[in-house]
Amino acid sequence: MSLIDNPEQARRLARAIISDVAIYNREKVEQGIKNDNIFELLTEELDEGRQHFNTRVTPELAQSNVFELAVVDVLIKRSGKIESSIW
Repeated sequence: MSLIDNPEQARRLARAIISDVAIYNREKVEQGIKNDNIFELLTEELDEGRQHFNTRVTPELAQSNVFELAVVDVLIKRSGKIESSIW
């Protein structure tokens, strides 16, 4: 399998990975948003997702902020309905 070198395809991959993290860790996401410690609670899961992303994309895309943007878009923005002091 060849590495993804298209930024749009890399964004889709990153969003899919983060969506899976969110789906399989709903309680951690909710608790992390409420307590403003989501990154600490999901450190392992996000690291694993990042590693998977890096194995599927070119080094240039792996070093970009594509994965981090997906974290914000998928994990944080979609959790805006959860009551929290951070918003």
